[in-house]
Amino acid sequence: MPWHAHLHLDYRREAARTVARFRHDGPLRILQSLYPEGDAVCHNVLVHPPGGLVGGDTLEIAIEAADGSHGLVTTPGASRFYRSEGELALQRTHIRLARGARLEWLPLEAICYSGCHAENRLVIEAAPGAELIGWDVTALGLPNAQQPFERGSYLQHIEVPGVWLERGRIDAADQRLLQSPLGFGGHRCIASLFFVAGTPAERARREALLALAREAIDAHGLAQSAGATSPHAEIVLLRVLAPVVEPAMQLLRQVWQAWRAELWRLPPSTPRIWST
Repeated sequence: MPWHAHLHLDYRREAARTVARFRHDGPLRILQSLYPEGDAVCHNVLVHPPGGLVGGDTLEIAIEAADGSHGLVTTPGASRFYRSEGELALQRTHIRLARGARLEWLPLEAICYSGCHAENRLVIEAAPGAELIGWDVTALGLPNAQQPFERGSYLQHIEVPGVWLERGRIDAADQRLLQSPLGFGGHRCIASLFFVAGTPAERARREALLALAREAIDAHGLAQSAGATSPHAEIVLLRVLAPVVEPAMQLLRQVWQAWRAELWRLPPSTPRIWST
């Protein structure tokens, strides 16, 4: 029987503390709020107990952040899109940030198993003055386990309405996309880190973020398959292709830490769940 799960996560600033409240239906929930950086930033872990999606499953995630709040959301492990007999497995995330809100959206990678039929949608709405740092990491198959992505398809959709739209379908049969040097060049991990501003960022601010990203890229082993750009005054973007997840995630974490220090004057703070 397919799973249909819904989660609504709401961040509010109460006195000097960001407080998270949520309601859920089905196997999707938030663990206890943590404050490793003090009261201003609320860390939460989003948990899906079944561990993955098969054909017919739907996960609906809605996150809202009120003025002055700052939430950080991650996951305890990878999302998994398993083999489907034909029905679509869908994960849909909608983030709404009020004026002055901040959010860090840092889920671990989505793994596309061979034979999956999956769609992963992320929509971000940021009011003037709101800001978000987030990433999206996709792994095609499990190369280290000799489980290649040989069949199936995966549609990825990332959107900031009216500002930025990324939408593409990855089909295991499309060898020109997967193998060509003009496509993925044989890489099986596709990752993006993005800064989204509700108000157009000043050129100097965007250039500072690009400089930090490019400095990290130049010193990294993935320098030949990574780059940073600002396609719009409200977007700064780092993209990377890698043979497996680990080096791509290492680069994204390094630049995320540098960006939050530059943008918000926050010191490095790694979610505790990543080290357990």
